[in-house]
Amino acid sequence: MPPTATSQDAPANTPLVLTPALMAKLKPAKIFKNAIEQPPPPPPGSHSPRSSNAGPRHITGVSFDDRGDQVVTAGEDETFRLYSCKSGKQVLVLPLKTLYSKKYGVDLPRFTHKNTAILHASTKEDDTIRYHSLHDNKYLQYFKGHKQKVVSLEVSPVDDGFMSGSLDKTVRLWDLRSPTCRGLLNLPSSPIVAYDASGLVFAVGVNHYSRILLYDHANFDKAPFLVITLDDPTLALVSFPPRPIFMTSLAFSSNGKYLLVGCSGDAHYIMDAFEGHLLAKLEGHTGLERRRMGASPGIEPVRGNSGEEVSWTPDSKFVISGSLDGKVYVWDVQNLPVKQGDVDLKTPPLVLKAAAILEGHPGPSRCVRFNPRLAMMCTAGDELVRSTTPLIIDYPSPDDQSHSHSGSPISPAIRTRSRKNYSRRRLDECQIYNLPAYPCPLSCRRQICSS
Repeated sequence: MPPTATSQDAPANTPLVLTPALMAKLKPAKIFKNAIEQPPPPPPGSHSPRSSNAGPRHITGVSFDDRGDQVVTAGEDETFRLYSCKSGKQVLVLPLKTLYSKKYGVDLPRFTHKNTAILHASTKEDDTIRYHSLHDNKYLQYFKGHKQKVVSLEVSPVDDGFMSGSLDKTVRLWDLRSPTCRGLLNLPSSPIVAYDASGLVFAVGVNHYSRILLYDHANFDKAPFLVITLDDPTLALVSFPPRPIFMTSLAFSSNGKYLLVGCSGDAHYIMDAFEGHLLAKLEGHTGLERRRMGASPGIEPVRGNSGEEVSWTPDSKFVISGSLDGKVYVWDVQNLPVKQGDVDLKTPPLVLKAAAILEGHPGPSRCVRFNPRLAMMCTAGDELVRSTTPLIIDYPSPDDQSHSHSGSPISPAIRTRSRKNYSRRRLDECQIYNLPAYPCPLSCRRQICSS
């Protein structure tokens, strides 16, 4: 177990400031076995056709609750599992440790503002979003309306609302208290969605058009108050015509100034969320468009395994991302350029290389999330064959004098916008990176849990 801080090492409420040195010192701490069930091997003599992208089952989604006490994972084995971030153990739900959704499948697990209930999308039977109680393993509500697979699901940071984007080219706005949607946006292509930290603004990314639409939540039936074009002029230096960008996730920074655009290719982007300037291009990782390293990418970009592999740290000082090669990449984004005036699509963005590359992940790191309240990071992925493991990884001990703990964390100053102003061990795994010795004072991006 990691060392426990004493009163002499660190006071109970000592602020911990994330620094590049600390981020680079993350190391594996604990392994959970059987994070996902693999299919039985084919009988001897059978020859089933397999594509070059075929592989073992994946852990497809990871979500922390508001207080960072628990993390839930969902996998292609049609199960979801609950883990305690403090004890480092899988949580028992009634008599079961593993919850099954064999009839409907499970994807995109998202905690509501209660740590006993989650939302999740379905992968078969229909495209209904389901509201599930972890307390008694029962469904509380069904949200029907989408006609094709749901590929994006986000819970409002301030109330019981949530949003979903689907391959049926619609965005639907919902409320947990009603089974019918309260808003509908029809779009020309499959969308991805994200709320800002205040819950007043949401973003919709539209693939094939490279557009990001920003809406006032109170006036979502009106036109977007800002349309951002994602155009990277440096791609023309690689091939011509340049390969299109396929967006798979959106995430606002805690102060609302920046918008992180996760992509299935070999780069992620940071945009100015107020004027739409392209500020930075994050390079170094291998995109998750393919399922395994030996597979060849297609002519047209696709979503692939991408969508959950990139996120902010709670203070928005760093961006963390998984990679097809199994490593976890950390970018320091504290010194982004400031751009003003009209948007110039021909100006190349600042190219950022990873400030730290975390080794030790035995397989492709498909999901990467940072705990909203504690200094803990969780990653999940797939490997080349069939055994399974989640992992927990921690910071150096408090007596390590090579790291400065001085300074104060960034408080999430919410800037309100209006429409005008707007292994060779081959393992499936779920890893958690933590620092149990220090209570992290970084405020949660969700205002509802700011206590």
